[in-house]
Amino acid sequence: MAYDDGLAELMRDDLSDIDGISEKKMFGGLCFLLHGHMVCGVHQGGGMARVGKAREAEALQIDGTAPLSFTGRPMGGMIDIDEDLIGDDQRRGQVIALALTNAQSLPPK
Repeated sequence: MAYDDGLAELMRDDLSDIDGISEKKMFGGLCFLLHGHMVCGVHQGGGMARVGKAREAEALQIDGTAPLSFTGRPMGGMIDIDEDLIGDDQRRGQVIALALTNAQSLPPK
């Protein structure tokens, strides 16, 4: 299995009441999108969130985050989130709020 279904379910529950959320298998994991724009997702060993460059420094202050770099190069505006963060309602909520703010600022696809 490429990702933990339990972690995906936590994110799914957080996003279930938001109109325009969809799911897509990407990067060997599962991503949640708002009107076609990535919000967050899970992959083996944790997850990720697209917080945008404007909110990246703020997001990286949350314990359990790091710059996302699947290829060895950091991906601007994207953060990696560890399993412990995803399991913590408060910290997961902070990250998802930042990621939703980013996605809501973009035009629908």
